Amino acid sequence: MSKKRILVVDDEKDILELVDYNLKKEGYSVDCVATGELALETIEREKPDLVLLDLMLPGLDGYEVARRIRRNPETAGIPVIMLTAKGEESDVVAGLELGAEDYVTKPFSPKVLAARIRNVLRRNTSLKTETADLVQTDRIRIDPSRIEATVDGKPVELTATEFHLLHFMAKKPGRVFTRSQLIDAVKGSDYPVTDRSVDVQIVGLRRKLKTAGDRIETVRGIGYRFKG
Repeated sequence: MSKKRILVVDDEKDILELVDYNLKKEGYSVDCVATGELALETIEREKPDLVLLDLMLPGLDGYEVARRIRRNPETAGIPVIMLTAKGEESDVVAGLELGAEDYVTKPFSPKVLAARIRNVLRRNTSLKTETADLVQTDRIRIDPSRIEATVDGKPVELTATEFHLLHFMAKKPGRVFTRSQLIDAVKGSDYPVTDRSVDVQIVGLRRKLKTAGDRIETVRGIGYRFKG
């Protein structure tokens, strides 16, 4: 099996060297760039398996890089982990709204970072192998083998986290899930994500599902459920 390729984007040389060294020890193939412009060029050319992205970059910042990754159909499915010193809840929510799969703040433990990367890559791989769990309603079709969701036959561009969240709820229509249950199912137990972050993902899902967004119902004081 070929090595997973990771693109690291950060303008701090020490951070690039630290991450490059530790990820190569973990068996990954690693590319490092220091600007958003170079990041987009490399992503377009190499199609990495994951992007580790700093937010505070000279010129094109990490927020804009993430937007462009998600807007391009050829790169929209590449998972992005934000790596930054901006650790306020508002920063985390902003990153998630742009489709980030995870958010790691500086200073960080290389072992924790490697674990987060493994988790994201494992989750993406598991989605592709859940072929028996295809979900079909009158309007929505969710196919884990292709990581593809459609509404009325038209594809919906979702991040891996959004897709996994939708698939998890749709497999058990009518069941109410708490925000904690959704976090555990999509990110893994003990994952440091706030309830507000789950709400952000739900808002994004509803928006992307458009007229079918009302299939995801809010159960006041408890959480959410998918109406089949």
